[in-house]
Amino acid sequence: MNATPSILIALALAPLAAAPALAHERALAKEVVVAAPVEAAFKAWTTNEGIQSFFAPEAFVEPRPDGRFSIHMNPYGAAGMKGADDMRVLGVQENRMLSFTWNAPPHLPDARRQRTVVIVRFEPLGESKSKVRLTHIGWGEGGQWDDAYKYFDRAWGNVLANLEKRFAEGKPVDWTSWLARLKAYEEEQAKKRK
Repeated sequence: MNATPSILIALALAPLAAAPALAHERALAKEVVVAAPVEAAFKAWTTNEGIQSFFAPEAFVEPRPDGRFSIHMNPYGAAGMKGADDMRVLGVQENRMLSFTWNAPPHLPDARRQRTVVIVRFEPLGESKSKVRLTHIGWGEGGQWDDAYKYFDRAWGNVLANLEKRFAEGKPVDWTSWLARLKAYEEEQAKKRK
């Protein structure tokens, strides 16, 4: 290619012209430091047992590109209404990063039909501590998108607090009373439908 230096400079700088537009992308960003080596923090996000130890009572995780990433807050719910049903892993970098698709909660059906992206990054802070940084992107604007954004601004803080607590206390969340309440609720709903 016989390009002049000014054309080459313009081509090199073209991506920078888009940078201000990228700065306006709406994103949720949360982080926490946990009392665990990075391998343990990563495993908490990439195994069924790990997810169940802090996030939800039921999980189906296949930590590979296009693997399953289903997190069920309500295992007794109808198919498609259990939580983050049928999400997919987008990318995995051992002990460094996990990304996956995500959806809105069932009470926001318009937003729920669509997908956003969650990226979780892991950084070792010595041998026994790790920083876990979560970024949630891909938001629309207005209506239920705004409601979902507000919901997850609070919810991701709670999830990371549970992760921190799980490692600080050295034991997983006990979902027994949560599951009992959900089961009673689902049974009551089933009676009303009859």
